[in-house]
Amino acid sequence: GSVAISYTNNDYGKGLADSIKAAFEAAGGTVTIVAAHEDGKSDYSAEVAALASAGGDMLVVAGYVDQGGRGVIQASIDTGAFDTFFLPDGMYGESLIAAIGDGLNGSFGTVPGTDSPGAATIQEMAAAAGFDGTSSYVAESYDAAALILLAMHAAGSTASADFKDRIMDIANEPGEKIYPGDLAKALELLAAGQEIDYVGATAVELIGSGESAGNFREYTITDGAFVTDRYR
Repeated sequence: GSVAISYTNNDYGKGLADSIKAAFEAAGGTVTIVAAHEDGKSDYSAEVAALASAGGDMLVVAGYVDQGGRGVIQASIDTGAFDTFFLPDGMYGESLIAAIGDGLNGSFGTVPGTDSPGAATIQEMAAAAGFDGTSSYVAESYDAAALILLAMHAAGSTASADFKDRIMDIANEPGEKIYPGDLAKALELLAAGQEIDYVGATAVELIGSGESAGNFREYTITDGAFVTDRYR
């Protein structure tokens, strides 16, 4: 298959577009064009014309859900340039479906996510607090804050130079597994000199120099809703 790629003109967009291009070509696909778009414009017809001229089975939109990414999709649908879109993490949001409507049905994408036990717990906690726990990076943000808090407690210091070396110990085995809502228990265990394995909302496992091994959710937009296909 073949794709055209439109990306928001910043470091995030450029890096993401380059990664998608490399992975797609490595899998045997063809990338017809990689072109930047600027956020904040009212008209994206020129950008879409260039993308349409290059062609492709679908359009990858590495942008933002309420910025130029949405504008590129709307212009593509309005002109008939593309009717199927691949949506990376920055394009995930109910506001996109609300703005575009039925034209998004059949498009698909990825967003950070996991079906681990902690994922269900964080969604319940978020609902009780009055917000959507499935929104992009809710679970990741919770886990990042929790790891910093626990590492500070373990090190007895709020200075990054002191607590940074404790994060790997807390995030990985061995130790008692810690899930969302277990922070008080984790603090007590650390205070007692015991080890913990922070699993959290996203099945945290740090590798290499401290990067997350990563989990993500694949979805398809069906009948105006994000429908989960699988987790990887």
